[in-house]
Amino acid sequence: MTLTAHRKLQLYGALLLLPAALLLGLFAYLPTISTVIQSLFLPGFRGAPPEFVGLDNYRYLFEDPKFWLVARNNLIYALGTIPTSMALSLAMALLVNRQLPGRGLVRMAYFTPTILPMIAAANIWMFFYAPQIGLFNKLLGAFGLGGMNWLGDPGVALYSIIVMSVWKEAGFFMLFYLAALQAIPPELKEAADLEGTSRWRFFWRVTFPLLMPTTLFVLINALINAVRVVDHLFILTKGGPNNATNLLLYYVYENAFAFFDRTTAATITVVILLVLAVVATLKFTLLDRRTHYQ
Repeated sequence: MTLTAHRKLQLYGALLLLPAALLLGLFAYLPTISTVIQSLFLPGFRGAPPEFVGLDNYRYLFEDPKFWLVARNNLIYALGTIPTSMALSLAMALLVNRQLPGRGLVRMAYFTPTILPMIAAANIWMFFYAPQIGLFNKLLGAFGLGGMNWLGDPGVALYSIIVMSVWKEAGFFMLFYLAALQAIPPELKEAADLEGTSRWRFFWRVTFPLLMPTTLFVLINALINAVRVVDHLFILTKGGPNNATNLLLYYVYENAFAFFDRTTAATITVVILLVLAVVATLKFTLLDRRTHYQ
């Protein structure tokens, strides 16, 4: 290949990448840089230019007890949703990967919550959680038990949101596990059957290690989902009662669009991005060593 042909090929590749690079720059990198810059300034009042304050906004944020309450809520939410939704999605994928009567209907039932818009799902669960006429309290009443204020009790509200989120996410993650299970060569199972390997041992020794790339992918997505909760909080609780269900991204929304404090919203956003970057780096560093790529 001549030098001219090689340069034409490089130019052709660069032109193919240009649309994606422009979109990524405009909607990912540029807003991120703008948010970082905004977090270092205080807004000017009455036409005054913004005042550079360096890291003072971060110091004020870390001294705010409400921020730590919201961060604690988000940590509890992540610990409640990530392992539960992953374990449930894997169990569902293992079930529907077998030869079952009506397997297509079972798969559709598991996946249906995923295709529902979050606003619609939140309204459905609002009916489930309603104090007087809600489905859950009706079921408790049928067994002679007293009802609960699922979304109005600060000790229960966050866990009620966690249950709804797991219900919404598990079917989506199931698709990835199901695709990974169907990509495992059947010869491995046949060889294990000839050796008399139990189903449980085959799962832990063969199936689960081969699912590690999918598990890593699902884990990162579950982590991102755990910090981007806004819409169903807006419908169900609006962060209440008494900030018991207020999570980080909803706190950003509150500061930016309810209190019009864009600087604090930008500061919280940068903190979220840094935490996600650190956690994702640790996950890829530690889990990649135990990942078996086919």
